[in-house]
Amino acid sequence: MNSIKKMPVSQLGYGFIKELPKGKDEYYLRNQQNRSGIKYRSLTALEIEQLVRNRNSSDNWNQILVSDSFTPELVKNCSFFGLVRIGKLEANCLIFSDLVVPVGIYNSTIISCDLGNNVAIHNVNYMSHYIIGNDVIITNVNELVTTNHSKFGNGILKKGEDESVRIWMEICNENTGRKVLPFNGMTAGDAYLWTRNRQDAVLQKKFMTLTEKRFDNKLGYYGKVGDRTVIKNCKIIKDTWIGTDAYLKGANKIKNVTINSAPEARTQIGEGCELVNGIIGFGCRIFYGIKAVRFILSDYSQLKYGARLINSFLGPNATISCCEVLNSLIFPAHEQHHNNSFLCAALVMGQSNIAAGATLGSNHNSRGADGEVIMGRGFWPGLCVSVKHNSVFASFALLNKGDYNYELNIPIPFSLISNDTLKDELIIMPGYWFLYNFYALARNAWKYIDRDKRIDKTPLLEYHYLAPDSVNELFNARKIIAAAVAKAYLISTKKPSAISNDTLIELGDKLLTTKTKKEIDALSVFADDIENSKRKTRLIKCYDAYAIFEKMIFMYGMESLIDTINHKKSKAIVANVKTIKTNSTESAWVNVGGQLITQKAVSSLLTKIKTGSIDSWDQVHQFYAEASATYLNKRKNHALLSLELITKKKISTLNKKQLNSWLDTYVDIKTDVTHRIEKTRAKDYSNPFRKMVYENEAEMIAVVGDLKDNGFIKEQNQLLKEIILNVASIQKNLT
Repeated sequence: MNSIKKMPVSQLGYGFIKELPKGKDEYYLRNQQNRSGIKYRSLTALEIEQLVRNRNSSDNWNQILVSDSFTPELVKNCSFFGLVRIGKLEANCLIFSDLVVPVGIYNSTIISCDLGNNVAIHNVNYMSHYIIGNDVIITNVNELVTTNHSKFGNGILKKGEDESVRIWMEICNENTGRKVLPFNGMTAGDAYLWTRNRQDAVLQKKFMTLTEKRFDNKLGYYGKVGDRTVIKNCKIIKDTWIGTDAYLKGANKIKNVTINSAPEARTQIGEGCELVNGIIGFGCRIFYGIKAVRFILSDYSQLKYGARLINSFLGPNATISCCEVLNSLIFPAHEQHHNNSFLCAALVMGQSNIAAGATLGSNHNSRGADGEVIMGRGFWPGLCVSVKHNSVFASFALLNKGDYNYELNIPIPFSLISNDTLKDELIIMPGYWFLYNFYALARNAWKYIDRDKRIDKTPLLEYHYLAPDSVNELFNARKIIAAAVAKAYLISTKKPSAISNDTLIELGDKLLTTKTKKEIDALSVFADDIENSKRKTRLIKCYDAYAIFEKMIFMYGMESLIDTINHKKSKAIVANVKTIKTNSTESAWVNVGGQLITQKAVSSLLTKIKTGSIDSWDQVHQFYAEASATYLNKRKNHALLSLELITKKKISTLNKKQLNSWLDTYVDIKTDVTHRIEKTRAKDYSNPFRKMVYENEAEMIAVVGDLKDNGFIKEQNQLLKEIILNVASIQKNLT
């Protein structure tokens, strides 16, 4: 049966903290939290009389404290219990959008709360142990309550609590093996580092210690509602900390949650939402029937239209609507909009887009729920894709429609993956994005930067498709393609193919740079260790991919070389170039929550955490800030090193003729890229199957816009002109 206890009414609102420190009363933490600056006084006899006349009651009128500007006429039909402190009340209305409510406290039960200046509290059935800011509107709320052991969504324990009540966030894997403790201020980078190196018990314990140090275990903290926050037509809000300028309307239940909000980054929560055990970042939007449990929603992200987010971390500038996401760690700029898409037990490394029907959660293909998928930046599964755990994808992998019934390890970036059901083969087209859809690739990089709404852009997130992580994958992919082509050639010529991989790579490079496209395309090229099945994995368009990968690496490096030349004060260009030295020890990089950091620096960070020289999350975040401050220089070093590797020539050895030749090649590549961007978009205007839904070209232009008015293409063409002029200026100085 239900355990119903009884206590005297005179005790309601008191004894919030059972065991008090010596010399402290039960309001000592409340007084620390209330920084309103309001000076309170006791009620006068006349004010008590007016309050009683307005059908108000209190167990002890001496426990009702008010400011000097208190107006008792603005408090009607309320019950007060415990110590209640009320700020200034003036005969005004508060107006928010179409909501107009008079200042005052009406038809509400208030238990041991502090109310700021000019609040409008209407029809709150039960409000207990909250500190309410100034100009706050709270109307038609069933329950607004804080318990003395509230943790506001943080994965900590309060004094005397058992470990079993601690809230963990079980990300990346359903078997809890990568679980982390959520905390207010946690970044995608924090979560990522914590989920890795699970075998390092010392490091894992340190992460837990950093989190516990961030908070104290005292009982008795009050909930807060920040200035100018509006809460209307909500049912249950319990153990929730709410920042300033938030807007909550029609939520069913919000329990054990921190809601960050600020004047310049307002968070809104809408109708039918149920949020339990979570942290919500600044500037978030959560609307229409959301179910979120054990979650973190980073700054400027959105949950909409019945989405379910459970045991998951969603990075900044991301949107999930309609679908279900479980046990996942998602980096910035993720898009998932469709009711029938499903994501489970995944590490999604940003700039991803999950299409309708995508099922990335066939997780129980082992003897336990312990499968995982790792998806590099720019992961994009097409309609009705099913992926089997465990699988790993390089950056900018595009999966064609189909069921992928075997585990995949796709190390080739910018590739299109598909099934050939007739031949029963897995098909990989390396470099698909460069060859056939450069418009979408380039525009997405621009789009993510444009949509980054963070006021403070630290840490610096990498959105460009050519960056240290993806370029390193391009180098590796060229080796895979070269080895596969060499093996195919040896088989076709009936020569022994059982030779070392390095020899295969060397032979493949020679073939791909000396043979014709027709000769290479005639080979049946297969790659090993891609799919966990007996069927073959065929590589197509190898000649084109190998060449364009080289061009992209060269372009990436040349952009940094030109930038270096432009920033040198001296006009002695060749002499300046000869001073350039690259650091090969910083060639390996890690995507830490959307921020690219050298492996060397990440290893140093982890060592410092283990040894205690970094002993707080604030210091970890300072490391991210410092890494952001040096990122562009380190990225430039990586680009210049990549240029040396792809050309097999040290920059410092360049003479005037060679540099001039490199500049010409760069302009040719950049011109080709710009033309590809326009050409791939132009296909949408020339394809007869796209045009057939319009009566004529004029109607098509009215619906989709004119190609010549495309702002992004215009911008790219203008950028090309500026590049050509800049290179011409450099070459002029060379002569």
